[in-house]
Amino acid sequence: MLNSFRGVWAANIQLQQIRCAHRIRGKAPIFCRTIKERLDELNYKDELYTTRIDIGLPQMKKLSEGSRRCKLDHLKKIKADKNLEQLARNHTLEIDLNEAKKEWLNTLGPQHKKQIADHYGIFEHLYGEGYFIPYLNLEVLYDLKNGSYLPVYTGNDIKPAEALEYPIVNYESDPDSLWTLALTSLDGHLTEGDKEYVHWLVANIPGNSIEKGDTIVEYLQPIPLKGTGYHRYAYVLYKQDGNINYDVTKEDRTFVTREWYQKYQDNITPAGLAFFQTNWDISVRDFFHKINKEYLLRKLKDEDPFKAPPPPLKFPNAQPFPKNMPSWLKLHEKKIRLGWGRVNDV
Repeated sequence: MLNSFRGVWAANIQLQQIRCAHRIRGKAPIFCRTIKERLDELNYKDELYTTRIDIGLPQMKKLSEGSRRCKLDHLKKIKADKNLEQLARNHTLEIDLNEAKKEWLNTLGPQHKKQIADHYGIFEHLYGEGYFIPYLNLEVLYDLKNGSYLPVYTGNDIKPAEALEYPIVNYESDPDSLWTLALTSLDGHLTEGDKEYVHWLVANIPGNSIEKGDTIVEYLQPIPLKGTGYHRYAYVLYKQDGNINYDVTKEDRTFVTREWYQKYQDNITPAGLAFFQTNWDISVRDFFHKINKEYLLRKLKDEDPFKAPPPPLKFPNAQPFPKNMPSWLKLHEKKIRLGWGRVNDV
């Protein structure tokens, strides 16, 4: 027995000393591409088709050399003022925010808005390779019905309940000019992910009088579905070269800004931009309940209450179901055919 134990022990030692050769999966490293080469191939973009194009208006006011020099002198003077520095350290420095915002809008504001819009993918999903710098300041204010207004900036959060009605829109313009205002949902299409819904479209607006324009599509509140996160809604203001009659499908509100703009690009130019984000709240459920009620009333309008229902089948479950029908739906149809359920037909 001792000899047999020694034999097993020696066999184990021999087995443990055996080393399996490493087998290379795929090609040898000298023949394979590096991860950088593979990523470059996957992310390749043809410059002919991916070069970004500025489709907006040119800058309205350019700073002259004299104004730049005055601005630099003013900045040097402020930095050298020890009194201002002391007030800032003591948190007692007062600044006119309206003047500061006005100065920002006239200088770096449009560039900052463009950078923020790029960060949120607004231009990419609206125009593809096209973009514009919003030199025209577009003010959009939602009335909260409590004496206050909620502005649309560049990506701020606005709930659907706060945007039930169309907002107040204002911008500086010549009274004789014509404009188009469009509000689209970039993420909210229910059936086609690469398309949008048009929530508001007003054309041939004289000056900044929105109420005098031609309403092509009535205003629709934001309708982000529950559990789908934040949705982007973008207001874009276009300057028209003349009176335009838009051809827009109004039934299902399906909209593709890029195709629409390509169709009318010779007559309109984007000038102003404001966008916000929103997610589901209880007002979205109320909206869909209202839509369902309207649809049901429309269907019942054509029904005759005195018309007898169709006669039941002699052998209900002898009729075959479609092959692609799920099992739960087959069971549901069987119960309907046999008259089973909590509520039977009267």
